[in-house]
Amino acid sequence: MSRADLSAPQGRGELRDRPQTARTRRTTFRASLLRNELLTTFRRWRTLALLAVLAAVPVLVGIAVKIETSDGSSTGPGGGGGPAFISQITNNGLFLVFTALAATLPFFLPMAIGVVAGDAIAGEANSGTLRYLLVAPAGRSRLLLTKYATVVVFCLAATLVVAVSALTVGALLFPLGDLTTISGTRISLAEGLGRALLIALAVAASLIGVAALGLFVSTMTGSGIAAMATTVGLLITVQILDQIPQLHALQPYFFSHYWLSFADLMREPVYWDDLTKNLGLQALYAAVFGSAAWARFTAKDITA
Repeated sequence: MSRADLSAPQGRGELRDRPQTARTRRTTFRASLLRNELLTTFRRWRTLALLAVLAAVPVLVGIAVKIETSDGSSTGPGGGGGPAFISQITNNGLFLVFTALAATLPFFLPMAIGVVAGDAIAGEANSGTLRYLLVAPAGRSRLLLTKYATVVVFCLAATLVVAVSALTVGALLFPLGDLTTISGTRISLAEGLGRALLIALAVAASLIGVAALGLFVSTMTGSGIAAMATTVGLLITVQILDQIPQLHALQPYFFSHYWLSFADLMREPVYWDDLTKNLGLQALYAAVFGSAAWARFTAKDITA
């Protein structure tokens, strides 16, 4: 057998391996791009400060309830007023998780998401690094998707920071054990922890609409501060409009309208209607504003 015959199959094998090698390189590059973006985001002092503030909210709520109930009363601050589940904290520290999420969801959590999402593209443009990111073989669509994925990961991380902080403080300051659902039935601590995890995931999912909105605003301006301020301003405006009775016909379409539906996970059986509406609404906002962000970013002049 000649040397040419021996080398021919090897050459065909190398040709077959080339597409696989190219796919592997693309997959590795995508993973590397996302990893670098996550590391960059979570190493910023601004991000760490936001997470610290979120972690401090359950501590303040827990201490306030502990002080108010030090005389043996079972109600929280204000004689039972305040965020949802606050009157139940003294009976079971696990309720501090639900109370902390209810307290942070209307403003603190979406504000933190708005800051990170608003700075995603505008911050890069303002610092002059956006042009260099696009020099790499990332492409605008892939870069935008990576930015959005990073913001979604931050949504989950921020929610879990609140939940873990609340669980820790609740365990230190109050008893833990079986708990009573909104429906009046008793569930075990293990099942209660499972419900707490589901509630944290539901809260994180409630923020993906704000994340898409913030990313869209970020593509509209070259100033990170302007993008963050605009996103937070829109958030506050929508929350105010959601409280005006005359706008009841429009309110079901506001991204914040079903945010507190996570409380239905504490029913037995679980009431899914508002939860499903909330997830569908967030998916709609993510699709609409994600598409708008893509259309704007792919046509944006970043040479200036």
